[in-house]
Amino acid sequence: MKSFVAFLFFVTSSVSAAPQPWSVLHGCSYVPHSNNDGDSFHVRCGTEAFVLRLYFVDTPETNLQYPERTREQAEHFGASLDDTLKAGTQARSFVRDALRGPFTVTTRKAFAPGRAKDPRYYGMVEVGGKNLDEILVLQGLARAKGVAASTPSEKARAHAQRLQVLEGEAKHKGRGLWARKK
Repeated sequence: MKSFVAFLFFVTSSVSAAPQPWSVLHGCSYVPHSNNDGDSFHVRCGTEAFVLRLYFVDTPETNLQYPERTREQAEHFGASLDDTLKAGTQARSFVRDALRGPFTVTTRKAFAPGRAKDPRYYGMVEVGGKNLDEILVLQGLARAKGVAASTPSEKARAHAQRLQVLEGEAKHKGRGLWARKK
């Protein structure tokens, strides 16, 4: 029952009281920055530059700036804090490498609070015809958790359920942080 309640909260979470219309931004590029991590990173789309926070997923932290979150992540994956931080660094590198070429961002520019000085918005990334959140979860570099939103092409619940299945597959196959044990 507890997991169902958590799942329901996950699916119904929303930050924006009045959603903006969805925009699809093509030809975006990853902008290197010291604050980039696996689920939040700087992008440039045409003349716009902002920090993108991925909907639906949470990648491990790269440092102990948020110790409670890092401990929660370690517990979720059944890993040590050290392995969790290493996986956070791996997720950051994975995203940087995956986004070397142009990619597409789908966003409604819902404000995503965070430590970045630049505007920070929630969104989805498509690279090579695949959703980045799904790739990260399947690689065992993210957990299905976070703010969710129904996109123009899919309901939030369906996407969240697919991520749960992919997370189960990653865990079963011992991928990424699922391979590390305490």
